[in-house]
Amino acid sequence: MESPHRFSFVSFIAILAYFAFLASAELHVREFVIEPKPVKRLCRTHQSITVNGQFPGPTLEVRNGDSLAITVINRARYNISIHWHGIRQLRNPWADGPEYITQCPIRPGQSYTYRFTIEDQEGTLWWHAHSRWLRATVYGALIIYPRLGSPYPFSMPKRDIPILLGEWWDRNPMDVLRQAQFTGAAANVSDAYTINGQPGDLYRCSRAETVRFPIFPGETVQLRVINAGMNQELFFSVANHQLTVVETDSAYTKPFTTSVIMIGPGQTTNVLLTANQRPGRYYMAARAYNSANAPFDNTTTTAILEYVNAPARRGRGRGQIAPVFPVLPGFNDTATATAFTNRLRYWKRAPVPLQVDENLFFTVGLGLTSCSNPNSPRCQGPNGTRFAASINNQSFVLPRRNSIMQAYYQGMPGIFTTDFPPVPPVQFDYTGNVSRGLWQPVKGTKAYKLKYRANVQIVLQDTSIVTTENHPMHLHGYQFYVVGSGFGNFNPRTDPARFNLYDPPERNTVGTPPGGWVAIRFVADNPGAWFMHCHIDSHLGWGLAMVFLVENGRGQLQSVQAPPLDLPRC
Repeated sequence: MESPHRFSFVSFIAILAYFAFLASAELHVREFVIEPKPVKRLCRTHQSITVNGQFPGPTLEVRNGDSLAITVINRARYNISIHWHGIRQLRNPWADGPEYITQCPIRPGQSYTYRFTIEDQEGTLWWHAHSRWLRATVYGALIIYPRLGSPYPFSMPKRDIPILLGEWWDRNPMDVLRQAQFTGAAANVSDAYTINGQPGDLYRCSRAETVRFPIFPGETVQLRVINAGMNQELFFSVANHQLTVVETDSAYTKPFTTSVIMIGPGQTTNVLLTANQRPGRYYMAARAYNSANAPFDNTTTTAILEYVNAPARRGRGRGQIAPVFPVLPGFNDTATATAFTNRLRYWKRAPVPLQVDENLFFTVGLGLTSCSNPNSPRCQGPNGTRFAASINNQSFVLPRRNSIMQAYYQGMPGIFTTDFPPVPPVQFDYTGNVSRGLWQPVKGTKAYKLKYRANVQIVLQDTSIVTTENHPMHLHGYQFYVVGSGFGNFNPRTDPARFNLYDPPERNTVGTPPGGWVAIRFVADNPGAWFMHCHIDSHLGWGLAMVFLVENGRGQLQSVQAPPLDLPRC
């Protein structure tokens, strides 16, 4: 029998440790002022929507266990909301941010304070507007360091360098969206890609502002790469340097070395880079991975990794030696993209659900809506149609009278229904020659209910309707394990035998292989309304989305907390 004195001593130590943890946690109080500011790119100045006058917006640096109170003040002419991409927001969907899903938007002249705590998360995430196309310029990095005294599961890098990959339009992105919404055609592709807001040397009027990163010989740095682009998966590489992947979507991975990464919109990837090459100047570059039969921006953005002891050019025409350019894959190099994602593994044994309570099969892809007058200026999609997109033939429509979470919490009828189908309404050859009768989805605002702590498996199946494509699917409020993937149609009899249930990568955003499928698992332990959607914003606007309603469990600690008093009203 254990001595009561020993028990008291152990309890005392535990209490001290708990209060030490509380003392180490910080509260970060910030203001995000949403306002138009002049931003010059590609020789022209635009009144771009910014945060605190910055593009990209400010980087938030916090630690696991910290809390944040960020007041968003809207001085722009558009409604807006902010999403903290990848933050789980446990029991707190009110801080998640997608407009008309967990909140009504913040109207011009109004404000809202997002209050949330980082709970058992660390790594690279980001924040962005979740209102139409405002995230084209309203975004920034969210870096979560380990708790004080907690090491990385790899050698500590000398320093961190955030790399935010974006897209730039040489006009107001909201006008680009409006035009596409009117015509029903695809939106115009971007005019440039950017690294930390700058297009780089290969674009007009951009050379002087190209981002430069000085580095010392022998130094190891951690690049925190974020694809904040609107509509495009990207290849990223640094000339002559190997990249050691150590994290994706704020989850550590088994380290592996590569010369190139593929990163979809919404995803983050941390890589270690060691300055072990001849002193010089080396381009880091990003360009499109285009998996669809569709137009895309085929330009290349660059920044420069610059050794501090890089030699200058000698003789006539003195100056800096031109940077070395990396070898990037071809635009349609699915083999390289697949080889990269197939190497990702969780850094230790993963707590994957082995039993499945909810087995869902979701077809994801594009579609076309027929027009009564195909010659109408509002029907400029293929053959006089309008583009659409869907999951299980359901094309999601945002409500307007209230947000889904508020209506769910208040018991307000008429905002959404809970009859989202767990499987496609019709089985067909998903990646084959699909009958035109299956190309038009049904519009609606539908959610699917999950019991608290249900073990969930979702197979996301791409289709060949209009075109096969890599769809980066993002699930709010959760991290999930990517247990399997493949090309062609998912076979429920044979494919599960190949699932990785030992060390599958953990993510919050996963791409469907073009003309293939991907399987994910998670435990529904976070009550609330959680958006699942394609992070290609053109596809989101066309309806490639749905909502999970995770029911409360037992007691206060398994239930959604009460909404804040300043939650915006519709």
